[in-house]
Amino acid sequence: MKKKWWWLLVLLVVVIAGGSWYFTRQPHYAHPRTVQPQYVQKKNVRLVAVGDSLTYGQGDEEKAGGYVSIVKHKIEHRYRKTTVTTANYGVSGDRSDQILARLNSQKQMRVDLRKADVITMTVGGNDLLQNLEKNLMDSPKTVDQDIAKAQQTYATRLNKLLTAVRKQNPKAPVFIMSIYNPVYTYFPDVSTINDSITKWNTTTQEVMKGYPRMYFVDINHLMSWGQYQTPAQRQALVQKEEQVNQGKVTQSRILNIMKNKDHNLNKFISTEDNFHPNHQGYERMAIQLFKVMKDHDSWEYVKN
Repeated sequence: MKKKWWWLLVLLVVVIAGGSWYFTRQPHYAHPRTVQPQYVQKKNVRLVAVGDSLTYGQGDEEKAGGYVSIVKHKIEHRYRKTTVTTANYGVSGDRSDQILARLNSQKQMRVDLRKADVITMTVGGNDLLQNLEKNLMDSPKTVDQDIAKAQQTYATRLNKLLTAVRKQNPKAPVFIMSIYNPVYTYFPDVSTINDSITKWNTTTQEVMKGYPRMYFVDINHLMSWGQYQTPAQRQALVQKEEQVNQGKVTQSRILNIMKNKDHNLNKFISTEDNFHPNHQGYERMAIQLFKVMKDHDSWEYVKN
């Protein structure tokens, strides 16, 4: 009887050892892994630019289309396999509500927006300018309250514009540029203008938060300060202009600035009207825009 149990025990050990050998010899199959999608460059990128005079390219002495044509070349230079087609819907003087009116009335603009891979926009400058012109001279004591009220109107108008853009194209990233102070170098000591521009840009950013894939491109200090980029340079400029302005904006001084066709204290502002960027200024705008576009580059790639 003991001998029988002995052989059963030996047999069990052999079976277990054999099974272990079999399974260790079998190929190991890894669990299937999720295949990550591959992204490849698009052969063609359709860029649609919407906005005011800064999109139109007002002041560009080379008549090359301002930042729109410059950023097109920057894209094609960096992404060699890509060509860029552009549609420019910039009109000088347009406020946010006027841009929206054009979108609603122009079928081709809506068609191009629907096909866009990327959308750029300049908006808000004329909305603010209209209020500053009206209030800064006529009612300087209440200008802060007037600008605050105008901000609310602008926020409502911008919401309507961005909603309309997203209705045509819910996916393409939208890059919206800030506004800047074109007369900062002449009135650096006038805080009302600088504060109003800061508040206006903040309003734009707050409205943008309500929409997906919208990115703010800050060109305020870049363009307002011009070549006076260090604190020491700006302080010297303030001290110089304080002697002229005494902290106030006068209509006669503004008119003299606008009439000067030979020189501007800001070398990035066109002497054509001493308000809009010159070609060098548009170059700087395009550099800043392209920097943000590279950080959010879904417009350049497609899933393979």
